[in-house]
Amino acid sequence: MNRLITRVLFVALAQAVLLGQGRGVQIEGKIVAQNDDVVFRQIDDHTWIGTAHVMANESLYLLEGNDRALLIDAGTRIADLDKVVASITNKPVMLAATHAHPDHTGSAINYFPELNINPGDAAAPFLANYKGKINPLTNGQVIDLGGRTVEVVFTPAHTPGATTFIDKDAGYGFSGDSFGSGNLLLSGTFSTLIATCQKTAALMEKYKIKHLYPGHFNGRNFETKQRLDDEVTISRDVLAGKLKGEPNPRGLMGLNLVVSAYGVRINYSDKSMQ
Repeated sequence: MNRLITRVLFVALAQAVLLGQGRGVQIEGKIVAQNDDVVFRQIDDHTWIGTAHVMANESLYLLEGNDRALLIDAGTRIADLDKVVASITNKPVMLAATHAHPDHTGSAINYFPELNINPGDAAAPFLANYKGKINPLTNGQVIDLGGRTVEVVFTPAHTPGATTFIDKDAGYGFSGDSFGSGNLLLSGTFSTLIATCQKTAALMEKYKIKHLYPGHFNGRNFETKQRLDDEVTISRDVLAGKLKGEPNPRGLMGLNLVVSAYGVRINYSDKSMQ
C-alpha cells in the first residue's frame, strides 16, 4: 500500500512541478562530477550543486567543511550517488533532506546509513522503505562541518516538515521547495506560509543572506527576500478576497486552485484558506 501511495503521489508531484518549470537549465559553474543521472557543478571552492533530470531538474547541494560534508537532498533516482559525492569530497558525508517528497528523498538515500530530517516529514510514506536510521532535526540546530556552520530553519507550508538550511558566513541558503522555485505547491495553509515567509525573510535580512537556492534550480530562479515578501502579499490578498484563485486545470494532490502574481504560482486547495 505504501508503494502504491508513493507511486501515485510521485506522478502527481512530477506533473505539478513540471507545470511551472518550463524554462531551460542555464546553471553556471565548472562541472566537477557527473553520471547519467546527475551533474555536479561548483558554486564556490567548497560548495557544489547537483542537477538531476527526472523531475524538473531537481537539485541537491553538497557543502564541505574542514571535518565533514553535508549533502542536502538526494534527487529522485541517482545511481551511485555516494560514489559521485566521494569523487568530489573525501570528508565523511551527512545526508539531510529539505522535505520528504520523492524528488528529494528518492532511492539514493539508501546509499547513506542515516538521514536527517524535520520530524514533521519523518513519517511520510516516501520514507517507508528507507533502510537506514532517521535522525530528527531541530529548529535552530547548528550543523558544525568544521570551520563552517549551517543553521537549520523549519519552514513549513509546502509540507509540514519543510526545512531551509542557511550558511550565514557564505551569505546564502538552501530551501528545497519551501518557497516553490516559482511554482509553490501549498499543502498547508496560507497563514502558515505567511509565518514561514516572514520568519525566513527576517533571518535573511539579519544575516544579509542574498538568496536561497531552491529545490528545482534552473540558474535564474533564486528565492530572494523579495520573493518571500511577495508570497506574503499574495497570501494576505487571497485570504482577504482581494485576489481570486482560478480553477487548477489538473487539481493534482487535491490542489484544485491556483493563483499567479509577481511571477509566482501558488497551487492550493480550499483547506489552505486559513
